[in-house]
Amino acid sequence: MTRRIGFFTRLLEKVSAQQRYRLATEQIQHAERLGFDSAWIAQHHFHEAEGGLPAPLVFLAHAAAHTRTIRLGTAIITLPMENALRVAEDAAVLDLLAEGRLEIGLGSGGTPASFLPFGLTFEQRAAAFADNLHQLLSAWRGDSLGHPDNHLYPAAPQLAQRVWIATFSAEGAARAGAAGHGLMLSRTQPGPAEDPARALDAIQNPLIDAYLAALPAGVAPRILASRTAFVADSDAWARRVAEPGIRHQAQQYRAAGHALRGESLDDIFAQFDAHIGDPARVRAALAQDSVLPRVTDISFQVHSVEPSHADTLRSIELIAEQIAPWLRTLTSQEKS
Repeated sequence: MTRRIGFFTRLLEKVSAQQRYRLATEQIQHAERLGFDSAWIAQHHFHEAEGGLPAPLVFLAHAAAHTRTIRLGTAIITLPMENALRVAEDAAVLDLLAEGRLEIGLGSGGTPASFLPFGLTFEQRAAAFADNLHQLLSAWRGDSLGHPDNHLYPAAPQLAQRVWIATFSAEGAARAGAAGHGLMLSRTQPGPAEDPARALDAIQNPLIDAYLAALPAGVAPRILASRTAFVADSDAWARRVAEPGIRHQAQQYRAAGHALRGESLDDIFAQFDAHIGDPARVRAALAQDSVLPRVTDISFQVHSVEPSHADTLRSIELIAEQIAPWLRTLTSQEKS
């Protein structure tokens, strides 16, 4: 298996929205030139500091016009807040414009206040997600829509085969597997109450197990692991750039009532599963992650580090040149 490598952005640069979109486009173009297989963008409503993009399919249409080969994915569309038929239509048009390069990552969302303007409560998100996913897939598969003469135009049956589901639970992973969808694993994930310090791979391996056990015979697995990695030419520079953003994340985490396991920079990196340093250090850290040999795709993001645009571009270069070739063919037997 040749593992695919992706670049992921939440569009969080501290500039105007227009500048965020320009910089993200440049980063995706840079990743394409360096041989990345995919680029992924997140959707967030209302909260500028959480993410800068409420309309991911609009942005990806722009990115498609400025790229040629890199696959373009959503990580994720918060489906409960959407009109499923409009997502189906917009994605169908975009996939034609992108010449078949669209990947559709979907999730139920995680910011409670964002649901209210859409007429939902946070507690309703799971049911709304299930209903909208059913309608979305039905449209893409060509079912009649409310009337025997109504069918999706342009038709997009191919998109039903490119759905990815983001989940934190083994139950969600099993549902994704049973349906033949891809599985999306987060860059970090809280440990269980009885073991809050449990390592990320120990949390996520059971999700992979549940997904693979439920996958129908003959359906190839698709498992994407997102990971935070900021790579610089030296450890010292990487740490210097990373410290303000990661400490800000730690402050927000503490303010939300959570406990930090240590106050040193390395403690915080470990708690938030951030791989920071020169290429050798980041590769050594990734080699300890037993999830990575099991996945088909890995996407790298710099968040919650807050590097400059130039530092982000350099990190993309170093991952492409010194980490991606090793990761593409990584096996369980050979992790370093």
